Amino acid sequence: MTRIVLGIEYDGSGFSGWQWQTHQRSVQQVLEQALSKVANHPVTVQCAGRTDTGVHALEQVVHFDAKVERELHTWVLGGNSNLPDDVRITWVKPAVGDFHARYSAIARFYRYVILNRPIKSALLRNQATWHHNPLDADKMHRAAQHLIGKHDFSTFRAQGCQSKSPCREMYFIDVYRDDDKVIIDISANAFLHHMVRNIAGVLMDIGAGKQDESWTQELLEVKNRKLGGVTAPPYGLYLGAVYYPEHYGIAKHAVFDKLPVGAKRHD
Repeated sequence: MTRIVLGIEYDGSGFSGWQWQTHQRSVQQVLEQALSKVANHPVTVQCAGRTDTGVHALEQVVHFDAKVERELHTWVLGGNSNLPDDVRITWVKPAVGDFHARYSAIARFYRYVILNRPIKSALLRNQATWHHNPLDADKMHRAAQHLIGKHDFSTFRAQGCQSKSPCREMYFIDVYRDDDKVIIDISANAFLHHMVRNIAGVLMDIGAGKQDESWTQELLEVKNRKLGGVTAPPYGLYLGAVYYPEHYGIAKHAVFDKLPVGAKRHD
């Protein structure tokens, strides 16, 4: 068996999420079907982080075990020729040692894009969340800094989240304006179910003047999802990159230069 690592991007608007669904289209489904044709045997892929319905990926990392030898470029060319237009393999490499797309990761990076203008967009309706009232990005950024560090994120997890622990370590969160868009860039060792979308919902309420900057700190302390505001829509959410220890040879995205020294894997 040869373990292969892939980087993939996808538009999540036409999928029920990453994970296989019995009667709905998923990213895992179409990727496994495409790779199985190249391998000429059933292939099962493991991803760095499962995404929900409507969520996109700038770079998802996956691995799979192949029973056959193929040139590396064959996995890219053959895989893409069998994939639908809303999924693409962008790079491939052999796995090093005990590499696992999920369990070897040190950090994940997500981006949440808010279109902040009075009129909805015809072109970005599935690629950004629309907020018509003006948002104060600087205020949102200041409020977000309360979330950095190791915390119990119970207020920011979905009620049905199956993670054994609500504790995560937030490495950085930056909120800034780019013309008529407000961008939230966020990185942690791992994320709880709906964690980024719940944080985005809270920050939008703060940016719109509905809550004070201190609300993020208050929500961390109460540890109660029912008090945590609305969950932001999935359309503006992107899995941006995944960071691994250097010895695995996975290219490090520049955004991870912000990680603290000594950042460790979440098990």
